[in-house]
Amino acid sequence: MARKSPLDDPVNAAHAWARYRQIMKWLLAATVLTVAIATGLLFAYNGMISVHFYIAVALGISLTMLLGGGLMGLVFLSNGTGHDESVDNQLPGRDEFWSPKDD
Repeated sequence: MARKSPLDDPVNAAHAWARYRQIMKWLLAATVLTVAIATGLLFAYNGMISVHFYIAVALGISLTMLLGGGLMGLVFLSNGTGHDESVDNQLPGRDEFWSPKDD
């Protein structure tokens, strides 16, 4: 039987999600700063290539940083609140397919 998750408590969940939103705000600020520096350096070294190039660079950097940071933040949220320990991952017969001596 699965144990109760600490995120089931509304107070713990509200605190965890508030912390996650704060981390995401800092990540957004870091992303905007990184995009500004990258596009500035590209313009300084290459001049005006194409507006589409700068849009693609800005979107690529932004999506990569925000998606990676958001997913990493969810992993930290899950682990930091104790939600990971409440998951029952006891697989029946898991050792019959793999054992350390097989490596």
